[in-house]
Amino acid sequence: MAFELLPLPFSRDALAPHMSGETLDFHHGKHHKAYVDKVNGWIEEKDLRGRSLVEVIRLALDKGDKGLFNNAGQVWNHNFFWSSLAPAGQKPTGRLKEMIDESFGSTDALLTKLKEEAGGHFASGWAWLVLKDGKLAVTSFHDADTPVAHSDVKPLLTLDVWEHAYYIDYRNARPTYAETVLGNIINWEFAASNLDGEGERRADQQRS
Repeated sequence: MAFELLPLPFSRDALAPHMSGETLDFHHGKHHKAYVDKVNGWIEEKDLRGRSLVEVIRLALDKGDKGLFNNAGQVWNHNFFWSSLAPAGQKPTGRLKEMIDESFGSTDALLTKLKEEAGGHFASGWAWLVLKDGKLAVTSFHDADTPVAHSDVKPLLTLDVWEHAYYIDYRNARPTYAETVLGNIINWEFAASNLDGEGERRADQQRS
């Protein structure tokens, strides 16, 4: 059996006008699906039978298998990204809000930091809000690199800054995309749930 392209946790038009249904058709239905299909094509050849997605990523890392790492990492990153988004209206609350204020001074300051990280990241990759040493931190990883490969961070939320994430809606204006998405459709409840350090498993999947 194979890994599945997990369904989006919202309807096709739920994120409009900040992210269009057309973007989701291509980003989820074609780009994300291509990574899933690529990993599935290697299940027998690379002896991936019975392994979870996270286990596949770590196996690829240990073996130095860049192709498998990149594609499996992108499946996990995208699973986490879709969960990091939600229809407009959410704001950080509770312990997450307290930690944001402690680390950045305010939610607006955090959003500015994330926007700068996303906009300033050279080439393809991902901007992240993570737990590091028990505190919130903003970072980014290149290409398909993922928190799954870094034991010193725990993922809270992410923003995809590959060009296919924004080109349909924003053309080459990555900073506008980052500001719009971060300011309007972040799933802060998901980020708060990941304060337990278990975010990794929330984007993991077993083979069907």
